[in-house]
Amino acid sequence: MSVLKLEDVHVEFPAHGGVIRAVDGVSLDVRQGETLAVVGESGCGKTTLARCVLGLQHMARGRIELLGKEVRGTPKGVVERVGMVWQDPYASLDPKWTVGRSVQEPLKLVGKKREIGEIFSEVGLDPKLQDRYPHQLSGGQRQRVAIGRALALKPPLVICDEPTAALDLSIRAQILNLLRDLQKSLGSSFLYISHDLTTVRYLADRVAVMYFGRIVEIGETEQIFSDPRHPYTKALLDSAPDIKRLMHLPDAPPGEIPDPRAKFIGCRYAGRCSRAISICPNVDPAATEEAGRVYYCHNPHGVQVPVTAGASS
Repeated sequence: MSVLKLEDVHVEFPAHGGVIRAVDGVSLDVRQGETLAVVGESGCGKTTLARCVLGLQHMARGRIELLGKEVRGTPKGVVERVGMVWQDPYASLDPKWTVGRSVQEPLKLVGKKREIGEIFSEVGLDPKLQDRYPHQLSGGQRQRVAIGRALALKPPLVICDEPTAALDLSIRAQILNLLRDLQKSLGSSFLYISHDLTTVRYLADRVAVMYFGRIVEIGETEQIFSDPRHPYTKALLDSAPDIKRLMHLPDAPPGEIPDPRAKFIGCRYAGRCSRAISICPNVDPAATEEAGRVYYCHNPHGVQVPVTAGASS
């Protein structure tokens, strides 16, 4: 059963000289009780996709279903169905409110009651901290408050947008363990947005790789990490820190990053891809399904043939 389903979602922003297609035909689903990670470099459209699910971002076209009901605008009762953990816990908490009031807010919106101290205990905080303000807590404590607020109503879907990016390394592992334990105990589904592949491999059941507004590969986590099919997925994994490659940076992909206003005819990664063949810039690759994994690539195994690279605008 799918808790969340996206079908052919498009988001466009007007720009000087054209239109930026921030999300360009994304379809995916989040299954009950799983963690699906959406990964990709900054600007690929991950956060815009999350805002669409919350009803905060207008779609040019497409369809989003949450628990079988279509999301249009900001749907009534969305706070009961979706919890949100933003990247910066200081920015996401009202500095004029006590942290206890912030955690209580979603409960008040729907007229429900829970012991706030109980929620604080669930996320590993001393209930006595609920009368403090965000600036009186550490970054890790603030993020635990934000997680408590997101899970106060025990929603079936929780969206985490880079939840450890603003934290010290020493705190990240604690927050990741907390998220994993809460996900298991509540049975919620997680849409986990990140560019930190180490945390993704630790938390996610499946991974969707996003490039320039499109999903280029999606599959089970170990499939993606151990044997990527799309060349962008491989480049992304090669760029991640690894003790085996200590002091050795990977080579940057060849070519130039394409113009975000370009309307692509073929594969949008063709101009940077070492596997590109003549068909790549001219024909949009269709979906290939292989052992539960789906990818979009004309040359996934790197057959050595003459290269013709570029993107059409």
